[in-house]
Amino acid sequence: MDLDTTNWSGEGAFTQTLIDSFQRLDQVARLRVEDVPSSRSDVEYNFISNELFVGFRTRDRAVRARVLGLLPFTRMVTETVMTVSDLERTLSELEDVGPPDYADEGMLQYLRTERIVPPYQTRGYKLVELVRVYEAGVTPRRTETDD
Repeated sequence: MDLDTTNWSGEGAFTQTLIDSFQRLDQVARLRVEDVPSSRSDVEYNFISNELFVGFRTRDRAVRARVLGLLPFTRMVTETVMTVSDLERTLSELEDVGPPDYADEGMLQYLRTERIVPPYQTRGYKLVELVRVYEAGVTPRRTETDD
Protein backbone atom coordinates (compact mmCIF):
# COMPACT_ATOMS: atom_id res chain seq x y z
CA MET A 1 0.00 0.00 0.00
CA ASP A 2 1.21 3.50 -0.85
CA LEU A 3 0.93 5.62 2.32
CA ASP A 4 1.20 9.44 2.22
CA THR A 5 1.39 11.13 5.63
CA THR A 6 3.21 14.31 4.58
CA ASN A 7 0.21 16.51 5.50
CA TRP A 8 -0.45 14.78 8.82
CA SER A 9 1.05 15.88 12.14
CA GLY A 10 0.90 12.36 13.57
CA GLU A 11 -1.67 13.27 16.21
CA GLY A 12 -4.53 10.91 16.89
CA ALA A 13 -4.28 7.39 18.27
CA PHE A 14 -7.47 6.27 16.54
CA THR A 15 -6.23 7.67 13.22
CA GLN A 16 -3.12 5.51 13.62
CA THR A 17 -5.34 2.51 14.40
CA LEU A 18 -7.23 3.10 11.14
CA ILE A 19 -3.97 3.42 9.18
CA ASP A 20 -2.74 0.12 10.63
CA SER A 21 -6.06 -1.52 9.71
CA PHE A 22 -5.89 -0.24 6.12
CA GLN A 23 -2.37 -1.61 5.75
CA ARG A 24 -3.74 -5.10 6.45
CA LEU A 25 -6.39 -4.83 3.69
CA ASP A 26 -5.35 -6.10 0.25
CA GLN A 27 -8.11 -4.09 -1.47
CA VAL A 28 -6.53 -0.75 -0.47
CA ALA A 29 -3.91 0.49 -2.94
CA ARG A 30 -3.12 3.92 -1.47
CA LEU A 31 -3.93 6.04 1.56
CA ARG A 32 -3.40 9.76 2.15
CA VAL A 33 -3.79 11.19 5.66
CA GLU A 34 -4.27 14.92 6.30
CA ASP A 35 -4.85 17.20 9.27
CA VAL A 36 -7.98 19.32 9.10
CA PRO A 37 -7.57 22.99 10.06
CA SER A 38 -10.44 22.71 12.56
CA SER A 39 -8.17 20.99 15.10
CA ARG A 40 -8.17 22.96 18.33
CA SER A 41 -6.70 22.86 21.80
CA ASP A 42 -8.04 24.46 24.96
CA VAL A 43 -7.43 24.10 28.70
CA GLU A 44 -10.10 21.44 29.21
CA TYR A 45 -10.10 19.66 25.86
CA ASN A 46 -8.14 18.92 22.70
CA PHE A 47 -10.01 18.51 19.42
CA ILE A 48 -8.18 16.61 16.69
CA SER A 49 -9.66 16.26 13.23
CA ASN A 50 -8.10 14.14 10.47
CA GLU A 51 -9.17 13.04 7.00
CA LEU A 52 -8.18 9.79 5.28
CA PHE A 53 -8.44 9.43 1.51
CA VAL A 54 -8.51 5.78 0.43
CA GLY A 55 -7.71 4.57 -3.08
CA PHE A 56 -8.98 1.07 -3.81
CA ARG A 57 -7.33 -1.41 -6.14
CA THR A 58 -8.95 -1.84 -9.54
CA ARG A 59 -9.55 -4.73 -11.89
CA ASP A 60 -10.42 -4.94 -15.59
CA ARG A 61 -13.51 -6.82 -16.65
CA ALA A 62 -14.66 -7.74 -20.16
CA VAL A 63 -18.19 -6.60 -21.00
CA ARG A 64 -20.03 -7.87 -24.06
CA ALA A 65 -22.23 -5.42 -25.96
CA ARG A 66 -23.72 -4.86 -29.40
CA VAL A 67 -23.31 -1.92 -31.75
CA LEU A 68 -26.63 -0.82 -33.19
CA GLY A 69 -28.07 -4.01 -31.77
CA LEU A 70 -26.35 -6.09 -34.47
CA LEU A 71 -22.57 -6.29 -34.24
CA PRO A 72 -21.23 -7.90 -31.06
CA PHE A 73 -18.07 -6.57 -29.48
CA THR A 74 -16.24 -6.79 -26.18
CA ARG A 75 -14.92 -3.81 -24.25
CA MET A 76 -12.84 -3.66 -21.09
CA VAL A 77 -14.27 -1.88 -18.05
CA THR A 78 -12.11 -0.89 -15.07
CA GLU A 79 -13.85 -1.14 -11.70
CA THR A 80 -12.77 -0.87 -8.07
CA VAL A 81 -12.60 -4.07 -6.04
CA MET A 82 -14.13 -2.38 -2.99
CA THR A 83 -16.56 0.44 -2.24
CA VAL A 84 -16.95 2.68 0.81
CA SER A 85 -19.89 0.51 1.90
CA ASP A 86 -17.72 -2.62 1.65
CA LEU A 87 -15.03 -0.83 3.64
CA GLU A 88 -17.59 0.04 6.32
CA ARG A 89 -18.58 -3.63 6.69
CA THR A 90 -14.94 -4.73 6.83
CA LEU A 91 -13.94 -2.14 9.45
CA SER A 92 -17.06 -2.87 11.53
CA GLU A 93 -15.88 -6.45 11.94
CA LEU A 94 -12.50 -5.37 13.35
CA GLU A 95 -12.43 -5.31 17.13
CA ASP A 96 -10.12 -2.29 17.46
CA VAL A 97 -12.11 -0.16 14.95
CA GLY A 98 -15.80 -1.11 15.02
CA PRO A 99 -18.69 0.50 13.16
CA PRO A 100 -18.53 4.19 12.22
CA ASP A 101 -20.61 6.78 14.05
CA TYR A 102 -21.93 8.03 10.69
CA ALA A 103 -21.74 6.51 7.22
CA ASP A 104 -23.11 7.16 3.76
CA GLU A 105 -22.08 6.01 0.29
CA GLY A 106 -19.20 8.49 0.13
CA MET A 107 -17.87 8.88 3.67
CA LEU A 108 -17.27 7.15 6.99
CA GLN A 109 -17.02 9.24 10.15
CA TYR A 110 -15.63 8.17 13.51
CA LEU A 111 -15.75 10.22 16.71
CA ARG A 112 -13.71 9.03 19.67
CA THR A 113 -13.31 10.68 23.07
CA GLU A 114 -11.13 9.83 26.02
CA ARG A 115 -10.21 11.43 29.30
CA ILE A 116 -6.45 12.06 29.67
CA VAL A 117 -5.03 12.61 33.14
CA PRO A 118 -1.31 13.35 32.98
CA PRO A 119 0.82 12.23 35.94
CA TYR A 120 1.06 14.61 38.91
CA GLN A 121 -1.95 16.67 37.86
CA THR A 122 -5.26 16.90 39.63
CA ARG A 123 -7.26 17.75 36.52
CA GLY A 124 -7.01 16.16 33.14
CA TYR A 125 -8.48 17.07 29.79
CA LYS A 126 -10.81 15.50 27.29
CA LEU A 127 -9.36 14.39 23.97
CA VAL A 128 -11.88 14.43 21.11
CA GLU A 129 -10.79 12.84 17.81
CA LEU A 130 -12.88 13.14 14.65
CA VAL A 131 -11.78 11.04 11.67
CA ARG A 132 -13.45 11.10 8.26
CA VAL A 133 -12.68 8.51 5.57
CA TYR A 134 -13.33 9.33 1.90
CA GLU A 135 -12.66 7.48 -1.34
CA ALA A 136 -9.81 9.24 -3.17
CA GLY A 137 -10.24 10.35 -6.76
CA VAL A 138 -14.03 10.53 -6.63
CA THR A 139 -15.73 13.78 -7.53
CA PRO A 140 -17.60 15.30 -4.60
CA ARG A 141 -21.32 14.70 -4.52
CA ARG A 142 -23.51 17.73 -5.07
CA THR A 143 -26.83 18.26 -3.41
CA GLU A 144 -29.73 20.07 -5.00
CA THR A 145 -29.10 23.13 -2.81
CA ASP A 146 -25.53 23.50 -4.18
CA ASP A 147 -26.80 24.66 -7.59
